[in-house]
Amino acid sequence: MKPNPTIESTRIESTTLVLAESNIDTDQIIPARFLTTTERSGLGRHAFADWRFDAEGRGRADCVLNLAAARQSAVLVAGDNFGCGSSREHAVWALQDFGVRAVVSSSIADIFKANALKNALVPIEVDADCHRWLLDHPGAPVTIDLQACRLAAGLAAEDGPEVSFELDPFARRCMLEGVDALGWLLSRREKIEAWEKTRAEAA
Repeated sequence: MKPNPTIESTRIESTTLVLAESNIDTDQIIPARFLTTTERSGLGRHAFADWRFDAEGRGRADCVLNLAAARQSAVLVAGDNFGCGSSREHAVWALQDFGVRAVVSSSIADIFKANALKNALVPIEVDADCHRWLLDHPGAPVTIDLQACRLAAGLAAEDGPEVSFELDPFARRCMLEGVDALGWLLSRREKIEAWEKTRAEAA
């Protein structure tokens, strides 16, 4: 496994960044004071700001998010009930700008999951055994196959779990095609206009 992540439209290969805490909410992911912009770029520097920095804005040496390896990991493994709390799309944008391309947990809050799917951040829910293995092996290499909806993990000295996961079919299709919902519709513009013309003529 390469030290830096490999990210394609159908596959993500990366080591994991583990935050084992449960109930990580959207205000922890991106504190409310940073919700003053609709620009997505630049929000990564505020991701988990209250965890990463002290009151004077200095980086906390004991925070795993400040380690160089954290910025090389595209897969975040989190404790139960990740993304709970208020609805804010900025939480997804902040994670993506920080470098995260997939979040893995035993449970992910519904609103966060919906926002993730709209923005091509892959939300993956796994069973308790797989979740425990990933939490116990921070930095483990994982491969996420969006075509097969499979996650495989492992270390040189220890094979890890390989599990299937579910994704909303339309969101998965958009991810594989590298477009959002609007982009998908625009790519079908000619067919939509032809159908509308046929319908108008038949009326």
